[in-house]
Amino acid sequence: VQLVESGGGLVQAGGSLRLSCAASGSTFSFSMNAMGWYRQAPGKQRALVASITSGGLSINYADSVKGRFTISRDNAKKTMYLQMNSLKPEDTAVYYCNAVRINYGLVTPYDYWGQGTQVTVSS
Repeated sequence: VQLVESGGGLVQAGGSLRLSCAASGSTFSFSMNAMGWYRQAPGKQRALVASITSGGLSINYADSVKGRFTISRDNAKKTMYLQMNSLKPEDTAVYYCNAVRINYGLVTPYDYWGQGTQVTVSS
């Protein structure tokens, strides 16, 4: 399984970015898997930002990004997206995507981590 994140960059506070996560691998069925976006800021643990079920019908966000970020997916393109608006300096982090398991509301990532994409928000 290969997950490749892209779309990060340097943006001023209040700006927007759109991240993409392209999935590949002969043994990985993107359309059958729930997916999630995570981020890791310097000196902090990796944290879940948003998750989306395989069909896109159930979506959840961390409180810190609700109303500003939108997760979506295109199963035909095997790609997931994260639209980030009204960015804040505290959103600065490396952003990762991963397939996840969602059981009774608990989101657990598989061990398919990619290289991530850096998002830096200047004040």
